[in-house]
Amino acid sequence: MSSNPLRHALSRMGGRDPHEQHRAATPLELFFDLTFVIAFGVAGSQLAHEVAEGKFVPGLLGFSFAMFAVIWAWINFTWFASAYDTDDWIFRVVTMVQIVGVLILTMGIEPMFHSLVEGEHVENRVMVAGYVLMRLALVAQWLRAARQDPARRETCLRYAKYLAIVQVGWIALLLVETDVATTFMLTIPLVVLEMATPYAAERKSRTPWHAHHIAERYGLLAIIALGECMIGAIETLRAIVATNGWSMDAALVGFGSTALAFGMWWVYFMLPAGRALHVRRHRSYLFGYGHIPIFAAIAAAGAGLHVAAYYINHEAHVDAAVVIASIAIPVAVFKTALTWLYSVMMKSADKTILAVTAGVLVLLAASIGMAAAGVPVTLCLLLIVLALAGSVAVDELRASGRIHAALEKLEAEATAPRPR
Repeated sequence: MSSNPLRHALSRMGGRDPHEQHRAATPLELFFDLTFVIAFGVAGSQLAHEVAEGKFVPGLLGFSFAMFAVIWAWINFTWFASAYDTDDWIFRVVTMVQIVGVLILTMGIEPMFHSLVEGEHVENRVMVAGYVLMRLALVAQWLRAARQDPARRETCLRYAKYLAIVQVGWIALLLVETDVATTFMLTIPLVVLEMATPYAAERKSRTPWHAHHIAERYGLLAIIALGECMIGAIETLRAIVATNGWSMDAALVGFGSTALAFGMWWVYFMLPAGRALHVRRHRSYLFGYGHIPIFAAIAAAGAGLHVAAYYINHEAHVDAAVVIASIAIPVAVFKTALTWLYSVMMKSADKTILAVTAGVLVLLAASIGMAAAGVPVTLCLLLIVLALAGSVAVDELRASGRIHAALEKLEAEATAPRPR
């Protein structure tokens, strides 16, 4: 190793300390995350376009496929980096290859959506090629870790082997051109195998990931996904101003769209995820996988705001109820998934949080009903914001204390000596 701390010379990939103090996201990880801004944006824009055209099934299929590919690849890189990030030149170069894979995958999202609309076959070759490139780069990382971390050699080799096998399946899928239904039926077992890989690989020994680092990384991706909501807010506001100029409606939509993103941010960060994951490390799979619908729902809410922009510009072929549903349903998925995740990480379901979630779902359903009854879209959007605001208020006044007490209890149980 070099004595120059600024030089990124080769370092042994022997595994990081899972209890390392002041562990934070690196500039390379932040740069890696930026590529996902583009992927979320493209997938959200395509979903918004298809929903505005009334093509719900191809829109949702395409969005689900794109979100899984993007989020799952991010999850795998994040957990590996938490355990084995050396920040030497090899790690950086291989990460650059993964970034190239993300960009290639992103380029394939729009053609994939178009092929689903046409309905003859799924044009997923570019997407899958980018995905496989990312995954093979990760295989190389696991092989390096296997060579340089003897204590976890078998775990790393299992990761490399299982990932490589699944990528053969994805490549085989590229060679088969079938109808849409058959393609997705062939995709399901590959998705199951992808998600089973971490569990199968770590069944005997675990990689040394850092709980607080993982929680920070997930929080950062949530913020990136919320950026898609802000883009949707700007698009909606621009549509109103371009059509009617600055008005009360413009002010209400500008406030409502921004408050929607801010409310989702506030609700997400209510749980001190780092502390919870640190004492509940055995729930890491549920924590990691449970974020997939959360991230996708945040991006979909941004897409819903894009649909509102199409509607206001008279470019949508759907009614107001569909417009509000395209925002309210993702928010409902977000809140429900987050409540489930809180319950899993806190070991039990808090009655206050469950009651608040139920109340939020009722208000979200009411917003759709109001739109169907002819209430202006702007007022329906404000009701969605009000639902989140009510959740934040109860969280701050009541749930926060209960969460803190529950965490302290879990931490005390974790540190208490066990009877012999």
